Amino acid sequence: MHERCGWAGPEQIYVDYHDTEWGVPEYDARALWEKLILDGFQAGLSWITILKKRDNFRAAFDGFRPEVIAGWGEAEVTRLVQDSGIIRHRGKIEATITNARAYLEIPDFSEFCWRYVDGAPIQNRWANLSEVPAFTPLSEKMSKDLKKAGFRFCGPTIVYAWMQACGLVNDHLIGCHRHAPCREMAR
Repeated sequence: MHERCGWAGPEQIYVDYHDTEWGVPEYDARALWEKLILDGFQAGLSWITILKKRDNFRAAFDGFRPEVIAGWGEAEVTRLVQDSGIIRHRGKIEATITNARAYLEIPDFSEFCWRYVDGAPIQNRWANLSEVPAFTPLSEKMSKDLKKAGFRFCGPTIVYAWMQACGLVNDHLIGCHRHAPCREMAR
């Protein structure tokens, strides 16, 4: 049995997410955007809730294609607030549309994101979950810049969780079996 970060619960969907996706450096602009949107939906909820509904979100939000979502209006918002397969939070749904428009204004969203870490994941060496911060000065700066670019639901805590999930920072604990592999995946 592998040692895992303590936040990864016993459910198989959580174990699989931890072992194959969380902390893996993500360079695809659209995938980065999708994960930022999902982290925004997670605010105030547990990540397992989002993880279990992720396929429903992808279906409801047309595969998270920002070029499609940017053209949505009240009809789509009304449809989505009635969709029990997702989190039916009007503000978060409206923010997704706003964020699609903001995303399309950034020439290269991947470059925009990765420049904050000079193109390479920050390698943290936490021994215990209690050492891992909820946000950092860097996530505060990135949050501020995303908001300046027109994004919503992207506060410093959401941004830090997203940076962890997308591998901009390697926050697997040093005793976790995924710490070294994620470190080695850095470009």
